[in-house]
This record gives sequence, structure tokens and C-alpha cells, in this order.
Amino acid sequence: MNKSILKTGVQNFIKKYWNTDTLSVLLQKPQFEGLTQKELVEQLEAQKKCATKLPLWFSTDGIYYPNKLHIEQTSSQQTAAYKASLVGGKTLVDITGGLGVDSYFFSKEMSTVFHCESNAGLSQIASYNFEILGVKNTTFHVGDGVEFLQKSKVNFDWIFADPSRRNDTKGKVFLLNDCLPNIPEALDTIFEKTENVLIKTSPLLDITQGISELKFVKEIHVVAVKNEVKELLWVLEKNYDDGIQLKTINLLKEEHQTFNFILSEERKTTPEFALPKKYLYEPNASILKSGGFKSVGTAFGLQKLHEHSHLYTSESLITFPGRSFLVQKQYPYSKKLLKKLQLGKANITTRNFPESVATIRKKLKIMDGGDDYLFFTTDLNNQRIIVHCHKA
Repeated sequence: MNKSILKTGVQNFIKKYWNTDTLSVLLQKPQFEGLTQKELVEQLEAQKKCATKLPLWFSTDGIYYPNKLHIEQTSSQQTAAYKASLVGGKTLVDITGGLGVDSYFFSKEMSTVFHCESNAGLSQIASYNFEILGVKNTTFHVGDGVEFLQKSKVNFDWIFADPSRRNDTKGKVFLLNDCLPNIPEALDTIFEKTENVLIKTSPLLDITQGISELKFVKEIHVVAVKNEVKELLWVLEKNYDDGIQLKTINLLKEEHQTFNFILSEERKTTPEFALPKKYLYEPNASILKSGGFKSVGTAFGLQKLHEHSHLYTSESLITFPGRSFLVQKQYPYSKKLLKKLQLGKANITTRNFPESVATIRKKLKIMDGGDDYLFFTTDLNNQRIIVHCHKA
């Protein structure tokens, strides 16, 4: 940490110019003693990234920001708060502490949190910021989190890990075995120190693959923010061998859409199929990632258009965890029809359809947006169709 950054004049400059053109600042002569323009710009860039992702850090005076890369890699406040809702008890070890966003929210639920981070500079920054934020129940350890567990003589209520998806030798990776630390390899050590484990992984990780790499998986949480899947959370309980529960949540500004199902029940469920009725439904991104395509239709009494289309229909409007539409018309897909539609604007979605949105938009020669929604999909008779809708 360069303590010159914490001087009043520097802090006032950062607070005033966080949204300025950083290139112009970089090209200026050094403005503050003991501080390079590069260091100053790093503070500006990092604070700017916190404006929406970490508003508490952004709005708190005296925060010391790490390189913006660490801001990009950390959890948002919304997802960190959700993680914290999954744990409870007295002690938790965050073996991949980083900037400490997850640890901060864990500290609201646990009596004591242990933050482990191998990057000494980042650990120092996190520790300093916790003082500024008024957190008093977190202990910081510089070093490998797994080694911390091996040396510990006590057990903990929870252990949390967010393994890095960037491997020094393989670059960006997605398999858990390739991440750092290698959680599947470390699980025996981890379960010697706890009964409960929470793991955060990339939303790109295949759920079936993740289950095969881990053990004692009890719950998998698919977390989306504004219909974009941000992370997968894996709850492991020592010696658990019952059905795995998939829990989906879409965090929206005014509501949270949730849907849960048992993985083994999804495999047994037989969906009903129908041609488009009065209303059409598209599940949110967290449900689509979870793979609960049969369970969601059955739970809400809906029919699917096709086994692989993942669009649902009904005669009566229901409250649904996704988007709901009023069907205007449906057409068999044909090039002649595309010419007859004559829409200046339309929102286009493809589900189980051989052509991309870009290709269709080029054929239609229409702009994106407006009140019309066109779903290009395949029906239960394996016929390609267009369903023209308005939002319900």
C-alpha cells in the first residue's frame, strides 16, 4: 500500500474526478508528492468500477482501491449478500479472501471470519478497508488458505472458496480441477476442518461436470442479476448422499424470481406439450442454466412447445419466473412470410431454431426494439414456426 494515496488532498481528488478521462490524468505531470500518475489513475479506474458493483465501497470515504482487475474478479454486493444468507454459526474461513467483499458480508452473519489471501498487498488492502468499514470480527492471514486449514487445530462451521479461474500455466480455465486452488484435490483436507462448504464457481461451469468433480453436493444455487447468470454456488455437507436441490434466483431491482427443484425429479418428470396458446412464457436465465426445463413447466401447470425449445404456453395468464407474453399470431416459418411481416422494429429470440438472430434480422431488415416480440422456434410437430407476441 502506498499511504500517500490516503492523504486528504489525494482522496479529495479521487472523490471529485473518479469519472474523468483517465488518459488525460495519466499524461499530466505528477500532482502529488510520493504518488505517480499511474497509481492515481489506478485508484480512479477502480473506484469507477465500484460505482454500481460495490456501492458501499464507492460511497465510503477513505477506501483504498486495488488494481481494477481485482474489482472485476470480485463478487458484487448483491451476490455477496446472497451468499451470506446461506451460512450461519460462529466461525467461517474464506480460503480465497481477495478484496474481501464476500468476507465482509459473511461477517454480518458469523461471529468470526478468517480471511486468507496469498497476495500480501491485497490482504493488507482488505484489512485496511475493513477498518474503514467498521468490521471488527475478521482476522486476516497472509498465505495459502488450504495450508491455513492444515495448520489449524480447530474446526470451523463453514469454509468458503472462490477458486481462481486463471491458471498460471493454462490461462483462463473452467474445470474445477484446473482452478487455483484445486478444490476437488483439497476437499479431504477441507472436510477434516468443517461439516459445511460453500464454493463459488464460474457460471460457465457445466453443472453435471461440477457434480462429477465434487462430492457431498447438497445444493446448487444458480444466481442471476437482471437476467444474467453471474455465479454458481455449491453447498457441500460432509457425508451427504441424498438428492441434490437446484435453487435458482434472478435478482431484480424490485423483486427476486426464485424456482427450486430436485435434480433427480427433473430426470423423471414427463412434460406436457402443446401448440402455442394465448400466453407464451420464457424462463429467466438462472432457470435455463439450471436445466430444470421439465420441472418448471410441471410446477406451473404449463405445456412446452417442444422438448428442446424451452418455451411454455397456457390459456390463462400466470405469475412466472421469467418473461410472459400475450400471443398475437403464430405462423409457419417461410421466406415469403418474412417479407409480409413488414415490421419496422421487433425484439427477436430464437429457441431450438437453426438460424441466428443476426441472420434473421438481416433477412427481415428490421431494427431491434419496439413492442413486438418474435419467437423463432420449433413446435411439437417439429415444424419451424414464428410466434408474434406483445408483453403480457
